Amino acid sequence: MKRLFVLLTATIYAVKSQADVTLPGWMTSNMVLQQRAKVHLQATAKKGATVKITASWDKQTMKAVADKTTGTFEFELDVPSAGGPYTLTFDDGKKLQLENVMSGEVWFCSGQSNMEMPVKGWGQVNDFEKEVAEANHPLIRLFQVDKVVAHTPQTKVPVGHTKGWAVCSPEMVEEFSAAAYFFAREVTEKLGIAVGVVNSSWGGTPAESWVSLEQLQGVMGFQDHAKRLFATGFDEERINQLYQEEKAEWMKMAFTADKGLKDGNIDDAPWAATDFNNADWNTLAQPVTWSKTDALKDFDGIIWMRREVDIPAPLAGKDLKLELGAIDDEDITYWNGQRIGMTAGWIVNRSYTVAGKFVKAGKNVLAIRVNDTGGDGGFLKDAKDFNLTAGGTIVSLAGDWKWKESLKAASITHPKDMTEPAAPNNSWYPAGLYNSMVAPFLSMPIRGFLWYQGCSNVGRAVQYESLFQTLILDWQARFNKNSEVAPYPKPQPQNERRRFMQNADSKALPFYFVQLANYLQRKPLQPQSGWAALREAQRKAQQLDGVGMMVNIDIGMAADIHPKNKQEVGRRLALLALNRTYGEEEPCAAPEFLQMNVADGKATLSFLPSPGSDMLEENADITGFSIAGPDHEWHVAKAHTEGNGRFVWRVVVECPEVSHPVAVRYAWADNPECNLKTVTGLPVGPFRTDDWDDIR
Repeated sequence: MKRLFVLLTATIYAVKSQADVTLPGWMTSNMVLQQRAKVHLQATAKKGATVKITASWDKQTMKAVADKTTGTFEFELDVPSAGGPYTLTFDDGKKLQLENVMSGEVWFCSGQSNMEMPVKGWGQVNDFEKEVAEANHPLIRLFQVDKVVAHTPQTKVPVGHTKGWAVCSPEMVEEFSAAAYFFAREVTEKLGIAVGVVNSSWGGTPAESWVSLEQLQGVMGFQDHAKRLFATGFDEERINQLYQEEKAEWMKMAFTADKGLKDGNIDDAPWAATDFNNADWNTLAQPVTWSKTDALKDFDGIIWMRREVDIPAPLAGKDLKLELGAIDDEDITYWNGQRIGMTAGWIVNRSYTVAGKFVKAGKNVLAIRVNDTGGDGGFLKDAKDFNLTAGGTIVSLAGDWKWKESLKAASITHPKDMTEPAAPNNSWYPAGLYNSMVAPFLSMPIRGFLWYQGCSNVGRAVQYESLFQTLILDWQARFNKNSEVAPYPKPQPQNERRRFMQNADSKALPFYFVQLANYLQRKPLQPQSGWAALREAQRKAQQLDGVGMMVNIDIGMAADIHPKNKQEVGRRLALLALNRTYGEEEPCAAPEFLQMNVADGKATLSFLPSPGSDMLEENADITGFSIAGPDHEWHVAKAHTEGNGRFVWRVVVECPEVSHPVAVRYAWADNPECNLKTVTGLPVGPFRTDDWDDIR
């Protein structure tokens, strides 16, 4: 029996309709409702009106009475097993009818740019023209979420250009998440039922933006901010004042140790002064990315750069446009000792104006303080994006620059887990995206989550370990709170191996995520790789119930942070869901490192089958391993699998320079060359046997 309630107080959901009934924003025509779910919902109607609710799957009509003061009412839907299309009708004197509704599987997809990356649009996946042309899938439904920041949890759903759910078509898929779409395509083809995917992602965002403030206050590096934000009462003026205070505190902390500044004051920079003697500085042709140079390829921290610019007499006293392209990661730029701009963000183009009052004929000095927090460092664009312009005159800045190291990243005095405070309306603002792009969907019943994020947290791996697991537990606890979703009816086990491959029964919502792909310049040894450290922090989240990791270490691109093979990303995510959630037999993961035994100068690594894993591929020439002895010096190692042809679960690692192995690492670099995989082609993820504190 379906129960109907009258709600005395509730938040009003805002979606437009031709009737007085207003439903949660995620309820539109063309939607997929999570099958076999009993969901308790709130809506509004004409005050005091009797609302008739009819679902075509059982043709029964329910009634609810809207509150006389607020117009709110509550109702329950018992969603049947996968099927449709259906209609849902709400009548309070005027009819609101939702058409083409399907019962099926719903997944909430989120993260940063690699989840946001569209099939066509700016992403252009492999064979995107063919993929778009063939994207006619009536059983797949897409929901695009708009990008919004908020300081308190919202209920209004920020709908995208489709204004709700859309049937998958070439037109709709062009600008939709490629990873989410390819996942849905795989699952639909395998199960033959409707799959709905919600794309709530925003490029360049860190994990802390996606966690609720209540849970964020328990994560290192965010406790103080959360406490102070709660104290503002979420008053906009007080929030802006808090930002100014936190920004000033951070600036003082971050700049005090910089030799190029006086007492940490960014407006008192001796190394930017016109009369500063830089004769003993090094010389390097610019623009150049640090990782591509011999002098700075492994440097993280602060470098100052200077060059003299000869300004023609006709340009004296005129405003100049300074174009520097993108700088990795942060810059403060000076002209004749005057600060003219500063920007954070490694993919943001720098474009500054030099006021005419600072421009003189002849010698002028341009100085740039660059802080690289990890990865490439320096200038990322070509010489054509590196110049001064005034009117029709262009002055190239390409050529030799002087440079000097000020501070290595490891010596920076502010805490490694403390990032520069984000402005209140910035997508980096802690909890800002949870409030606006996650909270409005809490009433929507779902099967699980897909997550692809981490690039913006590289350099803060220790913090990310706790932050990411907090996010997962936060979402698992909040979604489906007012819904009862029956488990998917899995096939019956056929044998012992089949039983092993199934997950144990769990009430935790499935959370499947993509580990960061290989990226940046390839190096044979990189023991302090920030990307490897972040991948390890991600891997540790697998200890949580319902969590699965899709390894992506073999399909990245050195020069592009957005790999084009999103088809394989979607396929591997689908393998996790099909095996662990839907009970299909196809393997979905590689085995995990278990332990290391040392004998005769060799390290033998044993692997433990994970749920849905297959055995390792037999290979006598495995790349990607490094090994260290008691001196903690790393060497490239040789490795081969070991087994009897039926069960291969061991790898033997050795190196002539290391007679007594103490530690082994695999795929431990920004962009490792590695080939350890299973017989079905799934890659083994990066790991290390040591716990040495030399990563960040």
